[in-house]
Amino acid sequence: MRITVLDDYQDVARTNTDWSAVTDDLDVVTEHIAGVDELVVRLADSEVVVAMRERTPFPATTLQRLPNLRLLVTTGGRNASIDLAAARECGITVCGTGAAGNAMPELVIGMLIALSRHFVEEDRAVRAGGWQHTIGPGLSGRTLGLVGLGRLGTAVATLARAFGMQVIAWSPHLTAERAAEAGVRAVGKQEVFKTADFVSVHLVLSDSTRGLIGADELRAMKPTAFFLNTSRGPIVDEAALLDVLDRQAIAGAGLDVYDTEPLPADHPLRSTTNTLLLPHIGYVTTEAYEAFYAGAVEDIVAFRAGRPLRQLEVP
Repeated sequence: MRITVLDDYQDVARTNTDWSAVTDDLDVVTEHIAGVDELVVRLADSEVVVAMRERTPFPATTLQRLPNLRLLVTTGGRNASIDLAAARECGITVCGTGAAGNAMPELVIGMLIALSRHFVEEDRAVRAGGWQHTIGPGLSGRTLGLVGLGRLGTAVATLARAFGMQVIAWSPHLTAERAAEAGVRAVGKQEVFKTADFVSVHLVLSDSTRGLIGADELRAMKPTAFFLNTSRGPIVDEAALLDVLDRQAIAGAGLDVYDTEPLPADHPLRSTTNTLLLPHIGYVTTEAYEAFYAGAVEDIVAFRAGRPLRQLEVP
């Protein structure tokens, strides 16, 4: 059985878990294969593919060109970039692995501090021989506005309150009662953007949330406020975000997700000076990767035994 592991950027898949129970024919791809034709060629003989989250999409047009594929494992519990209906039609079983840890909420708090206290700028200044060039706000007493209060948004709220922050939130179906349970005050969408010192996005990308945050919302933010997106790039109108950053209409932005990933080398975000740009590492921790790859091995063993684990079904 040929198994291909995709997008192992850190080159840790082989050493992160024991693959001996499933195969001696393991193909690990450390780079991202951007072209569909090249991807199809690379996966032509693979019966099993392990996809790292949504780094490589599998729409119907790709799945139909992989006649030997029988099992597609996605790390995590869901993957919006896999066409589950097409996979079923092609006779491909799709399984998840589950996840581990509280990595993304921790990253959000780290980004809040790094942005407001200008970590990157001060680090560069010290290395160049400088000393103390910036000043910025602490978190205690500041207001964090959450766009989305699901599992991850709630975890971010808990950590933020531990730092003495006031937390407000909006999402399309959020009730005052649900917000109160999380120690958060539910407000209108515009109030989040008008009043918060930090706005952080925690929504799932869908047809209803694509482009949900646009020019009206971003232009309503205070000039001293910071914007963070660790969810999915297309939830935010990228052109509108670039506009407020270029005009310095907001204090800055922390981004871990983008419309196109990896972020193209010539992308205008790379030249912005009031941003903290991370390479989609919200879930990238030792603990998460251990759970991902161990789960992938479990999925393959179970599939070979005719008892698929954590199978993803068409909604």
